[in-house]
Amino acid sequence: MADTWKKVPASQVAAGDTVRLGSDEFVVARIEVPFLGRDELVAFIEDTPTRWHKQPVPVGTDVEVLVED
Repeated sequence: MADTWKKVPASQVAAGDTVRLGSDEFVVARIEVPFLGRDELVAFIEDTPTRWHKQPVPVGTDVEVLVED
């Protein structure tokens, strides 16, 4: 079976999940919550040898998470 994308609230994303936000896909290495001292924001952080990326989103936002079948 093929892997599929499932929409979940940002608050349910865990380190190790692969997320898709718009056209950007990355593996979440760390999660910063609250972000910038704001309880309503969470930041997903990718940290690899080739790229460092931080993407803040509102906690209630639905994001796509890769589900392996």
